[in-house]
Amino acid sequence: MSKDFSVPASDDVIKTAKQALEANGFKVEVVNNLQAAKEKVEELIPEGKEVFTGTSRTLEDTGLNHVLNDSGKYVSARENFMKFYGQPDKGIDMRRLGSASEYAVGSVHAVTEDGQVVIASASGSQIPNYVYGASNVIWVVGTQKIVKDLNEAMERLETHTFPLEDERAQEAYGVHSVISKVLLYKKDPQARITVVFIKEAVGF
Repeated sequence: MSKDFSVPASDDVIKTAKQALEANGFKVEVVNNLQAAKEKVEELIPEGKEVFTGTSRTLEDTGLNHVLNDSGKYVSARENFMKFYGQPDKGIDMRRLGSASEYAVGSVHAVTEDGQVVIASASGSQIPNYVYGASNVIWVVGTQKIVKDLNEAMERLETHTFPLEDERAQEAYGVHSVISKVLLYKKDPQARITVVFIKEAVGF
C-alpha cells in the first residue's frame, strides 16, 4: 500500500528533520498553525524590504501572499515583475526582477528526514532566488511534506503533489502543469535559508 502523503509528521519525525536540516546549515523554526506561521514570517522580514513570493498554496492558506504583496508593508518583487508579463521585449527585465531579491518566500514539495529539500517547478521562476539570487530565503512547509528519503520525496512529488498542482493549474490558467525542473538542496553553507515547519497539513 502506498504511503499517505497528506498526514502531518509526528513530533519525533519533525525533531529528526529539524536536527538534520540544522546540521546541513539551514535555520529551522517550528510553529503550531497557520496564524503562527504568518506571524513568524512577518517577524523574520523587516518592513520595507523587497520580497519575492513563489507561487504557493501554502502562502495563500497562511495569508502571506496578501501581506507580502498587497499590504504595503513590503516592496513586492512579484508585483513589479508581473507588470512585464506578456511583453516579449521585456522578458529580460522580468527575469532580472524575479531573480535577485532581498527576501524570497515560498514553500517546497518534500523534506527528507536526513535534511535534504526537493522543489519542483513548471516555469522555474522561483528557482534563481532560491539557489543564489536572494539574500534571504524563507520556506513555509506543512509537516506532511517530511518524508523518509529522496526516493519517497520523488514518489510524493509525482504521485501526490503533481496531480494536485495540475488540477490547480487547470482551474487557474486553463492549462496542464508539468514537472520540468527539480531542485535538490542538500546543504545551505551560507545559512541563507530558514525553514518554517507548520505542525499541520498545509499546501500540496
